[in-house]
Amino acid sequence: MPGIHARRRTALRASLQATELDALLVTDLLNLRYLTGFTGSNGALLLAADDDAKSVFCTDGRYDTQAKRQVPDLHWLIDRPCDLVLVAAAADAGLGRLGFESHRVTVDGHSALVHAAPKVELVRAPGLVEALRVVKDDTEVEALRMACAAADRAFADLVAHNGLRPGRTEKEVARELEQRMLDHGAAGPSFESIVATGANSAVPHHRPTDAVLRRGDLVKMDFGALVDGYHSDMTRTVVLGRAADWQLEIYQLVADAQAAGRAALAPGADVREVDAAAREVIEQAGYGEQFVHGLGHGVGLEIHEAPALSRLGDGKLAAGMAVTVEPGVYLAGRGGVRIEDTLVVRDTAPELLTLTTKELVVV
Repeated sequence: MPGIHARRRTALRASLQATELDALLVTDLLNLRYLTGFTGSNGALLLAADDDAKSVFCTDGRYDTQAKRQVPDLHWLIDRPCDLVLVAAAADAGLGRLGFESHRVTVDGHSALVHAAPKVELVRAPGLVEALRVVKDDTEVEALRMACAAADRAFADLVAHNGLRPGRTEKEVARELEQRMLDHGAAGPSFESIVATGANSAVPHHRPTDAVLRRGDLVKMDFGALVDGYHSDMTRTVVLGRAADWQLEIYQLVADAQAAGRAALAPGADVREVDAAAREVIEQAGYGEQFVHGLGHGVGLEIHEAPALSRLGDGKLAAGMAVTVEPGVYLAGRGGVRIEDTLVVRDTAPELLTLTTKELVVV
């Protein structure tokens, strides 16, 4: 959708003008995709601060046909290495102050840029595109909705077809869950799915093993689907058979904390205060030391983006930000519970994108 990408480039130009840059060299592939729609594995963009007429997209010969289709609204070059070609083009165009993505460029890469165009002033310009990406436009939110829907449907199918039963391994459940997301339109999983049974569920980022699901176990599943480059993220914890009192207690505690965190999502809310809204529920119940991570994070073209909802976070929420809310309580050697949703901050109430029930599912 060239119009969308052109609008994003126009928004970025305001940042370039505010920092008195003549242009920005974009080499991060996700930022390149955000600004142009290009999905290949090699490319770069020279974005001029005044208009697209001086902007140049570059990729190599493998992507000639793809570039014509995906980037029809920019002048482009087929050459390599693209970063050096474009910094030389900036020099030829008289673009004296050139910003570069210093958070992505290596020391050796910077030296090569200097050598390619010694008369260009290279200026560190970290995070300019990411600052735009933090607030999602309608196209991005729709991709997130589709990704969340694929994960929701996959989980529903897993439960309906007895995929969570004693005797299966964590790896088997994870593979089935990921296949079902593919069946519902995902290009792939957002990340390596977490399936953790019994005591393993107390490990926040446990990787699936050959551990066998057993009756009475808590089973924690953290997973997501990738659609049009956008990631969903959801965690649900179920119990196999009748739940013990301690399992019911911590499940309800996490559910209450998660509800408090969701309710705190609002434009202007400090990210640390959002974290505190959920964390205080768990701390007041005496389990503060068992909630060992931040409340959530931004999600979009990357599975972990700004903002960070945590005690160490910085900044305030804005309408259009897509974030997760995922408190957890982890009792080492026994089991743990995490409940996670993906939501979009709105002016009224947050929009919930992951629609799977948060009631305790007993299978």
